[in-house]
Amino acid sequence: MQYRELKVAGAWEITPKQFGDDRGVFLEWFKQESFTDAVGRPLELAQANCSVSAAGVLRGIHYADVPPGQAKYVTCVSGSVLDVVVDLRVGSPTFGQWDSVLLDTKDRRAIFLTEGLGHGFLALEDNSTVVYLCSTGYNPDREHEVHPLDPEIGIDWPTTGPDGRSLTYELSAKDRTAPTLADAREAGRLPHAQDSATDP
Repeated sequence: MQYRELKVAGAWEITPKQFGDDRGVFLEWFKQESFTDAVGRPLELAQANCSVSAAGVLRGIHYADVPPGQAKYVTCVSGSVLDVVVDLRVGSPTFGQWDSVLLDTKDRRAIFLTEGLGHGFLALEDNSTVVYLCSTGYNPDREHEVHPLDPEIGIDWPTTGPDGRSLTYELSAKDRTAPTLADAREAGRLPHAQDSATDP
């Protein structure tokens, strides 16, 4: 596995080594030993999620209160998505910045994001299937969102899928009414860098 730290501190792109023949492909999409060596901490697993989305579905930007927060290890097992991480940690040198990783069935990459970072993705194909390993379980009272189309963040979401067809963004009601980054910060709802498991 190859690990590359993204420009947002506390987030990594993971590219597995694939072994293929005429029968198909085998790969390790998560390995605790190499993960801990690269990231500097183990991933404690409390919950595993699976999300299936039509082309154009835009999910996020989601985050959890810190502490304890929720670290995520994410990959796409069918279709393709642009997976985005946003630094929502007030006081972080990269606060408000974002980075992205294309998750698809060609390179079969994964992305890891530590507690305090925001996460979202855009499905680029129908039936795009994303699976997550999570360090803590879902707690609706501690889960929040920032609007994924906030111009202050300025995420460059794709407008076409890999087949060249235009994408029409579809957001949940909760994500459509999510606050901007500035509003969430003013309301005191964002995590703080000093409370995060990773000191940026």
